[in-house]
Amino acid sequence: MSSKYIVRQPIKDCNKKTIGYEIRYHGENHAFSDGERSVTVTDFAAADTIYSFLTQNTDKLLRGTLNFMTFTTTLLMKKTPRLFGKDEVVIQIDDSVIIHPLAMHIVQQYVKEGYQVAVNEFQFAPRYLALLDSIDYIKLNLKTTSQMTLKNIVDIAHSMNKQCIATEVDSEELYERAMKVGVDALQGTYVASQLTTKAHSSGYLQSNFFRLLMAITRDEPNMEEIERIISVDATLTYGILKMVNSCYFALRHRVNTVRQAIVIMGLGELRQWAYLLSASNAENQLEEGAEDFLRLSFMRASFCSALMNYAKNMPISKPDAYMMGMFSTLNYLIDASMDEILEQVPLRDEAKEALLKRTGRCGMLYDLALSYEEADWSRIDDLAEALGIPTNLLTSVYFNCMEEVNRVWKEITSPEPNQLPPEDMPEDEAAAQPV
Repeated sequence: MSSKYIVRQPIKDCNKKTIGYEIRYHGENHAFSDGERSVTVTDFAAADTIYSFLTQNTDKLLRGTLNFMTFTTTLLMKKTPRLFGKDEVVIQIDDSVIIHPLAMHIVQQYVKEGYQVAVNEFQFAPRYLALLDSIDYIKLNLKTTSQMTLKNIVDIAHSMNKQCIATEVDSEELYERAMKVGVDALQGTYVASQLTTKAHSSGYLQSNFFRLLMAITRDEPNMEEIERIISVDATLTYGILKMVNSCYFALRHRVNTVRQAIVIMGLGELRQWAYLLSASNAENQLEEGAEDFLRLSFMRASFCSALMNYAKNMPISKPDAYMMGMFSTLNYLIDASMDEILEQVPLRDEAKEALLKRTGRCGMLYDLALSYEEADWSRIDDLAEALGIPTNLLTSVYFNCMEEVNRVWKEITSPEPNQLPPEDMPEDEAAAQPV
């Protein structure tokens, strides 16, 4: 029996802004969203696996985003879409549902209730064209559809106010082809990897943000140095005080100095959050699409660290794995090559080699994290086996990390009306801040 994996893949508009995620499933008959036809014999077993997972994890993992999910006839009969609100799920259907009278009747009921519907691998055929009044999204596979047909479908869709999403975009050539025919959004490994060229202005990076990263990742961090770096920067000071006074720490008394905040958070929490604390309150310095980029780096760090609980014979520690994941995207933050950046970063040589060359067991761990992002199922199996990681644990580890990343991100970006940044504080309070 093959392993079962569930992963999110971003869907981005033409400005590289994420509009939602496709929840992709792999296992047994691959019926959830893997581009393959379902097998009747195992459809019920696969549906039970998916339904069980969603029932246990929907509330804490998939809320607050638009989730594109492919539903087989069995999943529709189990009323699986009702695990989600109308603004949280797009019901994707494929040919096996379209030709099934009962399944299409169920889909029509969902349409009447206000759910959105997408059609996978839309075809220029009567049974597909007849659905146009009932659907909101048309998903097009560029690899299996001619350019002329693509253009015709997109033109018809736009004339009826439908949105077109190009799928399986895994190369620059396919990306350009999709843009040429005028699709509204794109999905695939190439799309997922397209990040902003720079997340910050160079002036900002040359000051406290990068100095703080350097200070907290030294073998023997100097807490006084860390305090000095944070205290002279209004953005960092506001960020760390906001975090330590949030409900996450549940303190009885508010903390109002950087030194107190560092002591309460501890070095471990500080290392994990400083990167995002600095960015979350410098929105004017972030370029378009940077939020997706920052969340991706945080997710990689968390996933690499969590995988260390199971990987065998690793030459690095969990904190090293965390920083490997976090630093994997520094070349998008700093105007320098990864080689130049890593020369200045106190990271284990094995982790540096993993980032630069994907070599050694650290390279395999990093590659596993990226392969899971890309839903490269066969590569996931091979790497997990080589690292000694039980494949049946990967999905739960991945979604546990996603839950933590979402929770932390919400904490550091949610406005708190009763807390003002230092520059907006009354003079008597601002004077009390460390300098």
